[in-house]
Amino acid sequence: MSTAAIPGAPLPVRTPGSRARGRHRRPERPEVPTGAPALVLAVPATAGPDTRPVVDELLSVVRGEQPGIEAAAAYLPAFDGSDSPETPTVAGLLAQAAEAGLPAPVLVPLLAGPHGFLADLHKLAAESGAVVTDVLGPHPLLAEAVHVRLSEAGLARADRARLFAIATAADGVVLTTAGGEEAAAAAGITGVLLAARLAVPVVAAALDVPGSVAAAVDHLRATGSQRPALAPLVIGPEVDPELLATAAEETGCPSAAPIGTYQAVGQLIASTYLAAVQLPPGEEAPQAEERPAG
Repeated sequence: MSTAAIPGAPLPVRTPGSRARGRHRRPERPEVPTGAPALVLAVPATAGPDTRPVVDELLSVVRGEQPGIEAAAAYLPAFDGSDSPETPTVAGLLAQAAEAGLPAPVLVPLLAGPHGFLADLHKLAAESGAVVTDVLGPHPLLAEAVHVRLSEAGLARADRARLFAIATAADGVVLTTAGGEEAAAAAGITGVLLAARLAVPVVAAALDVPGSVAAAVDHLRATGSQRPALAPLVIGPEVDPELLATAAEETGCPSAAPIGTYQAVGQLIASTYLAAVQLPPGEEAPQAEERPAG
């Protein structure tokens, strides 16, 4: 019998529950420090009809991961060549923060790896005192996202627990990136993680380097792959969709879709921002190295 059913007994008092233990407990969500600067998602594209839905959805995920966070997206350059509430530029948001006397925002590049966009982003940040975080990759969650996109395209098993084969499953994967040879080289770590998930060889190639993807496909075929496939290690806005279509057409290989609005990308954006604003005094946030444009 509960105390509430006993006449004259005091009402039960709610006591703080103990923190759940074990592998299945929900991780505690870190809090944004008071007075922390805003998060600006720096998008390496114009605010066109193909990019805005992806960016808006990712911002929604970020806000869901960290309720109350002040987050916005900014493009470089603006879609219509000017700055407006509908198509804000990085330069425009930085100027607005300065005029309002607000702390310079933390700029999180919407990139999975190195890209020529970073040089212009660092130049704008240096003029305003803003922090530019590192890019989102390499990271195991990006390998997971690429795996999911491959499975959605019927090019890989959804998980290693399923032992049956898929007739169209790829027996070799070219991880396609945007950002030149430097981006392809940096994709190597994600490629290793993806290869471990798929149990097939994975090589990286740059979509924006002529012949790079074709050479990677030829390498896979020369080493025994009969059904190579392409897997974009790009979120989407940073690459011209025509490059993806051309690579698939020229190589004759099926391709998965870009990572896009996969939930883990929003989680990475939030965690990258939090790492930048929660550092002990005197430490600097992680910075992506400046790289020449192109």
